[in-house]
Amino acid sequence: MAGFALLPRVSTFRIDRQQASGDLPARIAGVFVFGVGLINILSAITPHLPHRLLRLEPYLPLEITVGHLSAVLAGVALLALSRGLWHHKRAAYLLTLLLLVFSAVSHLAKGLDYQEAVIALAVLVWLLTEGSSFYARPDSPSIRQGVRVLIGAFVMTLAYGTMGFYLLDRHFSVNFGFSAALRQTIVMFTQFYNPGLEPITGFGRFFADSIYIVGAATFGFALLMLLRPVIIRTPATTGERNRAREIVEAHGDSSLAAMTLLPDKAYWFSGGGSVIAYTVSGGVAVTLGDPIGPAQDLPAAARGFAEFTAANGWRPVFYETDEAASPGYGDLGFSAVCIGNEAIVPVAQFALLGKSFKSMRNRINRLTEEGYVAEVLPAPQSARTLHLLRDVSDVWLAKVGGGEKRFSLGWFDDEYLRDCDVMVVQSQHGAIVAFANIVSEYQANEATIDLMRHRPEAPSGIMDFLFVRLFEWSRDSGYETFNMGLSPLAGLGEGPNQGLTEKALALVYEHGNSLYGFRGLHEYKDKFDPIWEPRYLVYPDVLTLPAALTAVVRINSGESPLRGYLGRAFGRPQSQGRPADA
Repeated sequence: MAGFALLPRVSTFRIDRQQASGDLPARIAGVFVFGVGLINILSAITPHLPHRLLRLEPYLPLEITVGHLSAVLAGVALLALSRGLWHHKRAAYLLTLLLLVFSAVSHLAKGLDYQEAVIALAVLVWLLTEGSSFYARPDSPSIRQGVRVLIGAFVMTLAYGTMGFYLLDRHFSVNFGFSAALRQTIVMFTQFYNPGLEPITGFGRFFADSIYIVGAATFGFALLMLLRPVIIRTPATTGERNRAREIVEAHGDSSLAAMTLLPDKAYWFSGGGSVIAYTVSGGVAVTLGDPIGPAQDLPAAARGFAEFTAANGWRPVFYETDEAASPGYGDLGFSAVCIGNEAIVPVAQFALLGKSFKSMRNRINRLTEEGYVAEVLPAPQSARTLHLLRDVSDVWLAKVGGGEKRFSLGWFDDEYLRDCDVMVVQSQHGAIVAFANIVSEYQANEATIDLMRHRPEAPSGIMDFLFVRLFEWSRDSGYETFNMGLSPLAGLGEGPNQGLTEKALALVYEHGNSLYGFRGLHEYKDKFDPIWEPRYLVYPDVLTLPAALTAVVRINSGESPLRGYLGRAFGRPQSQGRPADA
């Protein structure tokens, strides 16, 4: 993850002023409300000014013995809400208005702290003028779940507290009747203070504190559910998949085109006839490649998708985009970071000639003499063939010590592989020792593959053999080029205009090979003398970049970045120097 995820900006495009100004009120609101939350907490832990309390006491119906815990909890809630405001969340905006009013009143009531109250009211007045900046809708099922938990916890706590105070009044200095016990519980649960309550035993203090804990946990969970971004709970419908397939087959022209049709994707369609395949992780909507559709529709599709994600409380990120599309994203205010280069082999010119190919040529000749052959099995694949391929896949996965990847890669699925042409390498005895499934790039005159796996006991050079035969098959089939896939981080830090972050990534590339195999993968592909084409991660602003990179790693690997790093660092085996599923 440190190499593939912590990627810096290689090139920053022009920021669109309209987009920047639209984000500014939400950013300012997040900072201001965060500040008010800190003020609440600091005010609650500092002593009152005695002369102010003396002025205030004649006007209050109750003795001032409360407010500190309420102020702290309100402050913590404002800190949490500030993040929602930063991301334009409507629910966070409405809750913040209520809490600012509550904060102002509580500051005055607990000690005539008018400075803090004025600050809260000033932020409130300013927020009232910026309501249109907060439009992201919450996740409706999460809200319903939060409301159910809030109601259930209130009813249970009401019963728990009322019966406790009524039956355990010997632990307190007050003898509670039923109505007094009910009133005491309601006030403690909803307002977090204890009017006149004086526990006289340790158990009494524990019982009173337990009501605070239940109340704080319940309101905290409800707040979390309210601020939760929209969650995709169901896969794309059959109609959406069919519509996406029609667009991809008509306009797809990249190595990722076929991957957009796998069942782990959701789809967004533009009015101009484009489709965007995406998934959501950690509040980040990550697309697979550029919008697919008419070329002139790319800017409108990208803008429309950004508006769609903003309404859902997500941040849009375009993953593995083409260099040719970069100006369009820049005009929309996005920035970009190079995440590596794809290796493109011109198959018409490829030949195992010259000194540089001597070792490879010798390996290919040796395997040919030993009886190894490669052939393409046309789709559809039979059940027997799928069974044989799965045997190879299973032992390969066990060898590398990882599970199936996702998103930008396929995974072994009978239904998926059944519809693919598959090149297999067979030994002299007819056993399949390696295979790769060939996927279409539709409108591009280029061949590429997805899964590429081999048996651990396969002889050295078997992947060279497979690639060379793939190049020959592609040439004979009329393709101009063969796409070997992405080489992550390759080429970073070499340009004259790259900054410290790019140079830092270059260090990861140079010295992180033992954990990630970046350098080994790049060197393997480079020996086929490919043309290198850069690919980018496009993101809305630098503050989104850490979350975007984490989301990219998670959706591709199917595991948390920390778990993946620890697995590699502490001995989980990984193939080195040979291409994996790239």
